[in-house]
Amino acid sequence: MGGCTSKPSTGSKLSDIDFPIQHQHNNINDETTSHNTTTTTAAKSPFFPFYSPSPARNWFSKKSSPAPESTPRRFFRRPFPPPSPAKHIKSLLARRHGSVKPNEAVVPEGCEAETGSGLDKSFGFSKNFGGKYEIGEEVGRGHFGYTCKAKFKKGEFKGQDVAVKVIPKSKMTTAIAIEDVRREVKILRGLTGHNNLVKFYDAYEDSEKVYVVMELCEGGELLDRILSRGGKYSEDDAKSVLTQILSVVAFCHLQGVVHRDLKPENFLFTSKDENSPLKAIDFGLSDFVKPDERLNDIVGSAYYVAPEVLHRSYSTEADVWSIGVIAYILLCGSRPFWARSESGIFRAVLKADPSFDDVPWPTLSSEAKDFVKRLLNKDPRKRLTAAQALSHPWIRSKASEVKVPLDISILRLMKGYMCSSALRKAALRALSKTLTIDELFYLKEQFSLLEPSKSGTINMENIKTALTKHATDAMKESRVHDFLASLSALQYRRMDFEEFCAASINIYQLEALDRWEQHARCAYELFEKDGNRAIMIEELASELGLSSSVPVHAVLHDWIRHTDGKLSFLGFVKLLHGVSSRALANKPQ
Repeated sequence: MGGCTSKPSTGSKLSDIDFPIQHQHNNINDETTSHNTTTTTAAKSPFFPFYSPSPARNWFSKKSSPAPESTPRRFFRRPFPPPSPAKHIKSLLARRHGSVKPNEAVVPEGCEAETGSGLDKSFGFSKNFGGKYEIGEEVGRGHFGYTCKAKFKKGEFKGQDVAVKVIPKSKMTTAIAIEDVRREVKILRGLTGHNNLVKFYDAYEDSEKVYVVMELCEGGELLDRILSRGGKYSEDDAKSVLTQILSVVAFCHLQGVVHRDLKPENFLFTSKDENSPLKAIDFGLSDFVKPDERLNDIVGSAYYVAPEVLHRSYSTEADVWSIGVIAYILLCGSRPFWARSESGIFRAVLKADPSFDDVPWPTLSSEAKDFVKRLLNKDPRKRLTAAQALSHPWIRSKASEVKVPLDISILRLMKGYMCSSALRKAALRALSKTLTIDELFYLKEQFSLLEPSKSGTINMENIKTALTKHATDAMKESRVHDFLASLSALQYRRMDFEEFCAASINIYQLEALDRWEQHARCAYELFEKDGNRAIMIEELASELGLSSSVPVHAVLHDWIRHTDGKLSFLGFVKLLHGVSSRALANKPQ
């Protein structure tokens, strides 16, 4: 389940479970008239903390009150005003407590009942919470639970403060709710060893509650730091924050874990010190995902949700979109997408482009704008990965010592390359020779992480060793190693850096660059010299794996130049994308 997201009364907090998504204004310093969807009490906030209740009702109320206390998410209380591009999202979110995920058993009818009768609420956690910890003051409260301080009673940590997330079992009214708690603990237990990840101690239960014991971070939320700065960070300070966020998210993605609820409240500082490390918290909506797998359940927080999540087909790229939203906010103090209603929020996320024309964007570096734009690309195929973002020139200009982690997406790209025809491999090799120094930096880092032999080559054993070196128990749960079977061809040969570059190129990301045309034209010229030859349409169809039932002449006629029978520039570009026989067969004639 998600974490307690209410503001702590004192100290810091760790988040708890789900909230209804509420509405927000755009600029963090705007005055906002609002309506609390839970209490139906109108309120006007003199400070805008990114998250304010909906202004839909009592819009012109003059009554003032403190800033709202919780970050909303997941469940909507009011119907969407049609028309909306997200008109089905309400019902999908509302069914979260009774719906099932892919490959899961069907939840029996009646599981969504408030009583939760018939559900097994035994988790197998330790039973002696009271014997190990002395619970203290409450520091945060959410819709389904609350967070308290506590102290170790004995042992090597005696007297040490911790944070305890307390989840009443009475709130777990569905099988999905129970599974969310179970999975959150499994992820926290499995993910270990990163400096920017909140430390997990243990989970306990009794007949009434579940207790999740974690590191206490007393420096407050990233959200509070942003507000204290008036909503704007300098580029250098923003880089420092984003480097930590990207580092821990890249680590999670390597382990096969997608967070799915990244936002400023879910990052806490360990202390009040200005240079305090930042810790990622709240894995209540997280899930395991293999490199070639897609998720389809809609979860997250409205302003940070990626377009592909709304389309119900997404993976780790959705987290990078959320980081892009955080980056935009850090640099300019406003949200990239804003509306006064849930449907308006989703319409903006799906259709609108973020503005880079308003102050202070004209005064920021071109590298900063390029960085944010490449994270906020609506096409997840063209979006940078977290590891790639750490290799971006804007990030590296601040901290050249930033360690670029192994990128799990490399495996997926290599799989596509290994399954490609000889003709496509030749085209990719030509394209790899046009890469810039900045683009090669990332690939060199990835190749070195695979620890090539003295001959400068890698094979399957290098990949297995690299994964094992960086693996946690979470990687075993996500079964990332199972994916290696798709690279079985590397068991019998080795790959040098030049071929690795060809295998690891993301065509869609290059296509998103302004210089893509130059890349493609230069690559085609190299291909013309080294690999282009006369080819019959039937031979090309065989290369692409097209069956005889496909009208090959109709779909491939513009791939080959009629003058000399060689691959045309259009055909070359299509070949780079690895067009499948299914896509060609389904092409309208």
